[in-house]
Amino acid sequence: MFTPEAMSFEQALPVIFMILMGISMLAYVILDGYDLGVGALMGYATPDEKDTMVASIGPFWDANETWLVLGVGILLVAFPMAHGVVLGELYLPVTLMLFSLIIRGVAFDFRVKVPADKKHLWNKLFVAGSVGAALSQGYMLGSYITGFHDGALSTVFAMLTALCLLAGYVLMGSTWLLMKTTGALQLKAVTWASRSLWLAGLGIAAISLVTPFISTRIFEKWFAVNNFFLLMPIPLATLGLFFIADRALRRLPSRLSSGNEYGAWVPFACAVGVFFLSFYGLAYSLFPYLVLDKIDVWQAASHHDSLLVIFWGVVVVLPAILGYTVYAYRVFWGKAQCLSYN
Repeated sequence: MFTPEAMSFEQALPVIFMILMGISMLAYVILDGYDLGVGALMGYATPDEKDTMVASIGPFWDANETWLVLGVGILLVAFPMAHGVVLGELYLPVTLMLFSLIIRGVAFDFRVKVPADKKHLWNKLFVAGSVGAALSQGYMLGSYITGFHDGALSTVFAMLTALCLLAGYVLMGSTWLLMKTTGALQLKAVTWASRSLWLAGLGIAAISLVTPFISTRIFEKWFAVNNFFLLMPIPLATLGLFFIADRALRRLPSRLSSGNEYGAWVPFACAVGVFFLSFYGLAYSLFPYLVLDKIDVWQAASHHDSLLVIFWGVVVVLPAILGYTVYAYRVFWGKAQCLSYN
């Protein structure tokens, strides 16, 4: 087994790419997660509220998907062996996700360009695309965690993960609307967030409980005496964030009704923190394997010379993506305005 102290740069380079891929996928889950959640919630809003909801994600949603492209791109060029196995096993849910994202993108533009009597159809397609993308991603996550095992239990677990990831995205979306909207829609967002909060927590708890029992190696990493006490702050901090978010959501309706938005950002920040800690725990469990207990990061990596060329490309591309992402959020920060394509 490699240790950080013993690694040469050649040995460390695949690990660097694994970290970059992980950062890209985490950024995608957080950034595109909230706008998928907003899309899933549009079925419960009035026509005017739908326009406001779309306006709240309009400047960001397309750029958010850049992180998915970057993450899958790194998997393809840096770890072609793992890419072949993962995409081969997940062919159907990946196809569903791509079709859902395409439908969602088309509906986003067409919903404001068609006659008024046809707008409801494109709104429904936008909702369907958002829900389809979220469910397919959750199913892929559940299948990946179980090492693509066949069987009824693995399928049920993947389906449960799909539903709970959708709930997590709805939590992100509703807490995003808390910050970006006002009035009746903002109060609705509090209700949506409260309902999705503990369902998302159920999904995280299920994944946390199941993952150590999938692999003896993962069980030992978490429950060895020395590691157990060092890692305990991760689930405790996650649980703490859920309680903070729940408390904030209980207090917000009375504040918002009186025009006081103090703490409206707290639930969203807690949701981001929960996703971050969950991702960290999952990454710790799986490392150094890209395919559970079958293909590790060094086995899957491209030749060192190829990785080196790709590395310098990432050095240029990643700051550019970070830069325009931060700039876009800075420019369009604040409450969502009336949607207009004029």
